[in-house]
Amino acid sequence: MATFFQQLVNGLTLGSIYALVALGYTMVYGIMELINFAHGDMVMVGALVTLSLTHVLAGLGVPLALALPLSLLGAMAVCMALGWLIERVAYRPLRRAPRLAPLITAIGLSMVIEQVAALLWGRGYLTFSLPVSRVWNLGGVVVTPIQTGVLGLSLLLMWGLLWLVRKTSLGRAMRATAQNPEVARLMGVDTDQVISMTFVLGSALAAVAGLMVVAYYGIGNYTMGFMLGLKAFTAAVLGGIGSLAGAMWGGLLLGVVEALGAGYIGDVTGGLFGSNYKDVFAFLVLIGVLIFHPQGLLGGRAGEKV
Repeated sequence: MATFFQQLVNGLTLGSIYALVALGYTMVYGIMELINFAHGDMVMVGALVTLSLTHVLAGLGVPLALALPLSLLGAMAVCMALGWLIERVAYRPLRRAPRLAPLITAIGLSMVIEQVAALLWGRGYLTFSLPVSRVWNLGGVVVTPIQTGVLGLSLLLMWGLLWLVRKTSLGRAMRATAQNPEVARLMGVDTDQVISMTFVLGSALAAVAGLMVVAYYGIGNYTMGFMLGLKAFTAAVLGGIGSLAGAMWGGLLLGVVEALGAGYIGDVTGGLFGSNYKDVFAFLVLIGVLIFHPQGLLGGRAGEKV
């Protein structure tokens, strides 16, 4: 049982990161019916900008407790500006184009962002480590402050996004645009601004997720957003693409499935499907969902997309 609960903690921690990134996918899809495959690379940009700023501030003698949040704010600003620019320059001119055009553009943007990051930060790995003064051992289950911080901050941000979408004027405008952009425009909603703000919000969440990834794993690289983005997209599909609650539950569930699969099936098969093959379980889940329940966990009964 200790192994099960340990893997459950690990899975929930990882799943909360997937959920945070999946929210960016599902917000954009809910409003534009566009899969923004460049969103995973926004996580990478946020992670590398945070690492760079943290090293600079630490070199200037700024304490880590202050350097880290300042670096995160800087990374969020960079990602938000980049998200706004991508929507304005790459996606807005293609809104009335055939569906394949923005999809190919998104894939191309992902490649461009990766190569620009490789030029700026190099192709090696950047390392990062937070000092961990203590861990909690709860009946054989080891929980670290990083895990509790990642899970707690993710849940807080997800709750905050749900509150924004359901209780604020911007959220009402987002829901109206998701339901019918033409009618929303006739009712006085600036749909262009709403779509831009959707990209900006998703990019801000991606920057926070980037910090969580490097804090959890201790490394960052220009390719780190590719697989993370695919898994977050899988989480969004699992929960019901276009549903915020679905993205949250899908991310958490996917993280747990991946952790339990890598832990238990890897042990049973003598390591054949261990942690080195943990990505297999995420995509097995994706294939199963697309075959047996393509609308996702909450997509079929959700009354609205966002």
